[in-house]
Amino acid sequence: LFWRMMACGRQSGDSKRQVILFILFVSVCQSGAETLRYSLPEEMERDSFVANIAKDLGVPLSQLAARKARVVSEGNEQLFRLSQNTGVLTAKESLDREEICPQSDTCTLVFKIFFENPLQLIRGEVEVRDINDNSPVFPEKEMVLKILETASPGSRFPLESAQDKDVGINGLQYYSLGSNPHFSLANGTGKDGVKYVELVLQRQLDREEQGELNLLLTAIDGGSPPRSGTAQVRIVVVDANDNVPVFERELYKVRLAENSPMEHLVVRVAAADPDEGSYGKVRYAFTQTSERSRQLFQLNPATGEIRIAGNLDFEEAKTHKMVVKATDGGELSAHCKVQVEVLDVNDNAPEIALTSLTASIPEDAPPRTVVALFSVRDRDSGDNGRTECSIDGDLPFSLTPTFDNYYELRTNAALDRERTADYNITITAMDWGTTRLSSRESIFVQISDVNDNPPEFTQEVYTVSITENNSPMLRIGSMNATDADAGKNSRIKYALVRQEGKEQPDVSVNAENGGVYILRPLDYEKVRAFEVVVSASDGGSPPLSTQALLRVVVRDENDNAPVVLHPPPDSSGAGELVPRWAPSGYLVAKVVAVDADAGQNAWLSYELAKATEPGLFRVGLHSGEIRTARAVTERDSPRQRLVVLVRDRGQPPRSATATLAVALVEGFSEAHLRVSEEAPAADPDGPLTLYLIASLACVSALFLATAVATVVLKVRQARRREAENLPTFPTTATESSAGSLPRSYVYDVCFAAGTVNSEFRFLRPLFPCFPAGLPPGPGELRNSVCSQDAANLGEEGD
Repeated sequence: LFWRMMACGRQSGDSKRQVILFILFVSVCQSGAETLRYSLPEEMERDSFVANIAKDLGVPLSQLAARKARVVSEGNEQLFRLSQNTGVLTAKESLDREEICPQSDTCTLVFKIFFENPLQLIRGEVEVRDINDNSPVFPEKEMVLKILETASPGSRFPLESAQDKDVGINGLQYYSLGSNPHFSLANGTGKDGVKYVELVLQRQLDREEQGELNLLLTAIDGGSPPRSGTAQVRIVVVDANDNVPVFERELYKVRLAENSPMEHLVVRVAAADPDEGSYGKVRYAFTQTSERSRQLFQLNPATGEIRIAGNLDFEEAKTHKMVVKATDGGELSAHCKVQVEVLDVNDNAPEIALTSLTASIPEDAPPRTVVALFSVRDRDSGDNGRTECSIDGDLPFSLTPTFDNYYELRTNAALDRERTADYNITITAMDWGTTRLSSRESIFVQISDVNDNPPEFTQEVYTVSITENNSPMLRIGSMNATDADAGKNSRIKYALVRQEGKEQPDVSVNAENGGVYILRPLDYEKVRAFEVVVSASDGGSPPLSTQALLRVVVRDENDNAPVVLHPPPDSSGAGELVPRWAPSGYLVAKVVAVDADAGQNAWLSYELAKATEPGLFRVGLHSGEIRTARAVTERDSPRQRLVVLVRDRGQPPRSATATLAVALVEGFSEAHLRVSEEAPAADPDGPLTLYLIASLACVSALFLATAVATVVLKVRQARRREAENLPTFPTTATESSAGSLPRSYVYDVCFAAGTVNSEFRFLRPLFPCFPAGLPPGPGELRNSVCSQDAANLGEEGD
């Protein structure tokens, strides 16, 4: 406790407070080492001053409020009040000693001064002093004594004792008797301290002279001023009866358990009288017996049997003393004493009184944290009043006995609100009796949350998809994270994690609910997928966070029409030459097209839309190859015009057209001359010459590279005869199987003789020649054709 006080002083940084706390600690320790004792006369007015607790303990008034000082009385009734402002202890109500301690000569009330922060208990006692507020009272206002006239002087006759509720000097002190010629009064004190009185016969009675005497008996206490009570004693002089009843014993001692049933026989007193007739018939009655004993015990006047008539309670009175008078028919009497000792049985369960309770503790509270303080009391005695406490169930709490039947409920393990948010702790107090009695008290303790759990995403990677050309601020999904904490510690906010060196993504996450939104339209042909990191942070202090990956996949939409790469759309009707001897299946040309979309949106199909001779040519549905559908005849027109429709499989489909001009010729030389004559003269100073030289260089380089590649491929792989040369697509075009060129095409370059500006025209594909005797593949020319082509090239020369 001292070091905790010093630690508080260091935290505040006030050295003066450290000194004050040290002095307070020493003074409190000294005050706790002994019991505070005070006294108070009974019948004081309510709110009467008892003591200045702050002054007696040496505690500053500011500390009383700061440490939440209060007074706790034993039992259920709180008799005192402590003012935290003045430190004065006062009585809540007027105290009546006779009501509070009816069976005790001394009346001491026990209380405890309870301090919190830090915890401390100080025992105190208040003795309620008796005042002379009760007069002696006789059980009966008139006592009748029948005395034989033969009674000899010096005979003693007990009288009913007066009862005075006060004690000590204020209690009954002595008796006095009115003046008379026959009797005097003898005062005495028994071994138990009870005052008794007896009439002493001084002069023998004579019934014939005076048959009845009236005496005034006065009981006086020792108060200042003294109080008194009176009773009339009527003496009846009885005619001679020379034998008095005689009891077997002067004292009957009996032990009874406090749970003895009603009508249970306690003892049977017996007195014998040798006289005959009415003088020998004895009857029994209580005398000099308290009213409470008369209520608890019943005496049979004929048999002398004493039976239980009420509920005995060991805690109320441990012994009961009675005097039995036996009277014969001649009014002679004798007395005996009956002493009943009440034995304690375990009939009182322990009582649990909760003094202090912390309703809520944080889940990071260290072990041994005090949760509650309570006391246990059992009104039984011995082992019946000895108690022990335990906690029901396997809970992270333990009980620590402190002093004077007080217990502290402490934590004994780390707490976790996410596992158990509250505890209903049942404390069982059990005594050590043969038949053990117990009582229970439930303490509800709530565990307050501490931010010790970071948010957790339901998935490590969230994948959402969206079709391109979307609307801005479109919600495409959501991310969800949970936090095991409570309150603000579980309030989650979502945010994008900015990454250095990267542009701001086109996605946004709602901070409150984790909804994912696309900020602007996306283009599948530019961005097919992207990833961002999203963090979830709770509202704790400091906040805890976690991250998850958000992957956005862009779905393709058929928003791009096919693009024809060959023939070029600006070629003004590219020309292809087909010999007249071309058989069925002859490869005329290949339409090459691509689609920037993906999937079935980029699956292309080709069909012949228009043709000069519809039955002469056909187009491969997926290859785009234009071949002769039958052999060319002389009747076919020398000039053919073909329109090929290229269509994708999107919904709705998009399409494009390619137009080809086909010339049916007898031979390539003739065709070349015819084309040259028909070509108009070009301006020699135009840019065509420069373009033609550049084209010639490119074609020559392409030809040499093709030849070298062909030789290398033939050596390394005999079966692989074709080299794949992919065209360069536009930036918006995607890779597609329909847009690739499966074969390498080599084109002839022809120049018109005698002209400066020659023409660069596409003739027909030139395929590698195969050895004689081998069958040509599809679209390939026979060896003779290859020889003819070589001869034609040789004849035309430059």
